[in-house]
Amino acid sequence: MTITTLSSREFNQGASEAKRAANNGPEFITDRGRPAHVLMSFEDYQRLTKQRRNIADALAMPGIADIEFVPPRVTIKPRSVDFS
Repeated sequence: MTITTLSSREFNQGASEAKRAANNGPEFITDRGRPAHVLMSFEDYQRLTKQRRNIADALAMPGIADIEFVPPRVTIKPRSVDFS
């Protein structure tokens, strides 16, 4: 993994090159010499955050109709109120 640093001006002038370089590792983007942003591939971001799919994405998966899901029945009963 290669980590590269570039200024925000360099990033603005060469965004395409920065995106390509982000496939090899994170790109640190600086403002006035101080790290301000990080550009990385989406796969690296998901791996870093261990991001899971949300329920809408999971339900939109191809072949989802083949998965059997039978949730258990739940009985909700009212409880008495305790005023003490």
